[in-house]
Amino acid sequence: MRFKKGDTVLIISGKDRGKRGKIDKVIPKNGKIVVTGINVAKHHLKPSRKNPHGGIVNRLAPIEAANAIIICPRCSQPTKIGQKITNPSAKSGSATKKIKIRICRKCKESLDA
Repeated sequence: MRFKKGDTVLIISGKDRGKRGKIDKVIPKNGKIVVTGINVAKHHLKPSRKNPHGGIVNRLAPIEAANAIIICPRCSQPTKIGQKITNPSAKSGSATKKIKIRICRKCKESLDA
């Protein structure tokens, strides 16, 4: 999964199509994300000690990650995510770990802070 917590996304399909929000939680096992203000569901509560009268509360439900596209923080455009492999220390002959960086496909800037 290429989404991370804190990314801003645009919803491209479903009942909330066209809305933007920030990712609160990523669930890579199911391929889903939870986005602030998107896919809000009503949840009915029984009376309990914590909530003596019960009631109806709003909860954020997860959506499919395929229904969202990331918004680049630099160019503010919806874009696909590309990857760039970098070598932090380019010493010749050393076996250093290569790092994958997420990049915007439109402006070629890094999506990671």
